Amino acid sequence: MASPPAARLLLASTSPRRRQILEQLRIPFDVVAPNYDEAEEDPVAHALGKARSVLAEADGRPVLGCDTEVLCGGRVYGKPAGPAGAEEMLESLSGRTHEVVSGLALLTPAWEEVHREVTLVTFRELTARDIAAYVASEEWEGRAGGYAIQGEGAALVERIEGDYLNVVGLPVALLVRLLAERFPGTYGFG
Repeated sequence: MASPPAARLLLASTSPRRRQILEQLRIPFDVVAPNYDEAEEDPVAHALGKARSVLAEADGRPVLGCDTEVLCGGRVYGKPAGPAGAEEMLESLSGRTHEVVSGLALLTPAWEEVHREVTLVTFRELTARDIAAYVASEEWEGRAGGYAIQGEGAALVERIEGDYLNVVGLPVALLVRLLAERFPGTYGFG
């Protein structure tokens, strides 16, 4: 006997990368832009705030909120405002290990799962030419830390410890575990 189709998740994010990851995993979802003001520098609070902001529109379906930031040496690396900001960020991360920290909130009206996932990324020593070429690619635009590991930014990376897709924008290992626990067999997991 076939199980009923999974309820479509409601993704509280307009991130194209998060959509691509969910599509890759064949998890059914709909997108609703969150109505949430990111007033602090806590990705866990942002993920929960985004998810709660669309919960009323979910009609009982699970809501997924996520936020990611880059941390190194006590500094939060947001999205660079322009090429000079991207260059400065890349110079600062060169030869160093940084944390990619994601907050993930999966919730329904009855319960909330709120978690933090950390992946360590080490950049190789970057030359001025490496940085100039990457900045010229414009791939850094709209990316926390000023790079995209799934694109040309992969050439900046020497090592990664943890969930690769967390660096792309969604902590998949964590999400799959939560879906398997909360909805066994429903989304193809568990």
